[in-house]
Amino acid sequence: MSTALVIGAGPAGLMAAEVMAKGGMQVTLADAMPSVGRKFLMAGKSGLNLTKDEDASAFKAAFGPDLEPKLDAALSAFGPQDVMEWANGLGQPLFTGSTGRVFPKAMKASPLLRAWLGRLDGHGVIMRTRWRWVGWRNDACVFQTPDGEVSTKADATVLALGGASWARLGSNGQWVQYLPDAITPFAPANMGFVVDWSTHMDRHIGSPLKSVALYAGGQMSRGEVVVSARGIEGGGIYTLSRKMREGAPLHIDLLPDWPEDKIRKALQKPRGKASLTNHLRKSLRLDPLRVALLSEFGRPFPDDLAALIKALPVPHKGPRPMDEAISTAGGVRFDALTDRLMLRDRPGVYCVGEMLDWEAPTGGYLISGCLATGRWAGQAAIQRHLSVSNAATSR
Repeated sequence: MSTALVIGAGPAGLMAAEVMAKGGMQVTLADAMPSVGRKFLMAGKSGLNLTKDEDASAFKAAFGPDLEPKLDAALSAFGPQDVMEWANGLGQPLFTGSTGRVFPKAMKASPLLRAWLGRLDGHGVIMRTRWRWVGWRNDACVFQTPDGEVSTKADATVLALGGASWARLGSNGQWVQYLPDAITPFAPANMGFVVDWSTHMDRHIGSPLKSVALYAGGQMSRGEVVVSARGIEGGGIYTLSRKMREGAPLHIDLLPDWPEDKIRKALQKPRGKASLTNHLRKSLRLDPLRVALLSEFGRPFPDDLAALIKALPVPHKGPRPMDEAISTAGGVRFDALTDRLMLRDRPGVYCVGEMLDWEAPTGGYLISGCLATGRWAGQAAIQRHLSVSNAATSR
């Protein structure tokens, strides 16, 4: 029986292991942590967003304007509908939210992970935890384990080592030292940004800002923003984080459903003895957080407040530290890989998941991308081994 080694037991590694085991390979799955799927479980704490139920063109657009063809191929072969069918096959009923985001009805990752591990066990996958990969010795992978150093060689090896955020969950990016010629430096992705708030914002810390529109670098987001002690975060910011990281300024439309002329007309109403703050609340129905943000970033107020309300500039001091990011950009360059995600200079070794140099927002795209690349590489490993075996037999 042909053998396969998967290093890293997140969604991409688990999917590669599943595909290769189903294909008849004897799979060993090694992970440095005491248990598998730790970041996957963390993702499920606020509801496991598996994918986004939308057409292929809209789905792929979320991965950026210049979608790498190799990633495009993997996503085409295993898109949102395929992810949903796969989850249902694990006995995990799903539901689709109003924005198209798809979740297990259980809302947590643990039931799905248990079912998935049970399936892998049924296929004979061997699990090795506390096995930390420390590079190669010739063609063998070397691990530090509780029982000392272990060296193992397989017909196919899939590296699913994650990015460089959330080190405590296993994704620390230290593996780049073993692939030095194939790496784009890491950068934070889907992260918050540092804002030095004045003391008048103290009472709003932890408050969500909803029903606004955010703009950066020609891109718009209608997601929620959270005012935190360290700055701004939340889905609305994560969607724009790539543009903001690259230097695009952030503006917030505090009343996206009001045309500028309507705002201007409302502000022209007599305010009598009311303060400007109270006038804003009454005439525009601005809640205290919106008024506070307008004061924080808009003073001294211009004569025409309407334009400021529609495009309030939000200065920041850059991204939060990379280890706080949900994911990372950078990693293994696609030009170091074949069309099937195999390292050009190491035949039979594949790279999948967040360790690849791709970036997508939260909202189901990240997990879908990991599952798709894991499946794509797993299938490629089976096909390559069959080709090699058939060639050897025909000699």
